[in-house]
Amino acid sequence: MPRTFDGSVGWPALRERLATRLDPGTLAALDEAVAFAVERHGDQRRPAGEPYVEHLLEALEALAEGVGERDPDTLRAALLHDVVEDTPTTLEELRARFGDRVAELVGWVTKGEDREAYLAALPGAPDAAIAVKLADRLSNVQRLRTHPRPAKRASYYRETVATIVPLAAGRPWFEDWYRAWAAEHADLGGAQ
Repeated sequence: MPRTFDGSVGWPALRERLATRLDPGTLAALDEAVAFAVERHGDQRRPAGEPYVEHLLEALEALAEGVGERDPDTLRAALLHDVVEDTPTTLEELRARFGDRVAELVGWVTKGEDREAYLAALPGAPDAAIAVKLADRLSNVQRLRTHPRPAKRASYYRETVATIVPLAAGRPWFEDWYRAWAAEHADLGGAQ
């Protein structure tokens, strides 16, 4: 069974755990990104009803605790990865507030209107953007069985196996996590 990450612990508890792994400057940068994400996502909820910020914290936790990522821009991008896609925030606004690299990483993982083109372009993304995408999808699929629509569970499982799991190649922690997840949830692939 792959490790499950739980954003419901909240930022203060996660921050306390990360304080043993990350330097104070990185933690301060994450404080700012968490505050911005909370402000922008507001009262948004995930399909199963949990607060949206929990998803963002899970992506951060997967990178920082699972993978061992320490790069502040990659970690901030994990927290901000949906702010352009799911709020009125623009990439230009993100760039002005968090810098070029964070905006670039978020840009790579922001879906446009053409989902197929977006997924097809991902293998050409910088390594840090792929890491953010893998952490994002990990959070989305770790509790896929709780999604309220069975057809969505099946299609999302199949899409993940076909387009996201290959991105984990050469990234041992993600390879192991996704291999275990795919095996544990294989029954979802055939459901319609």
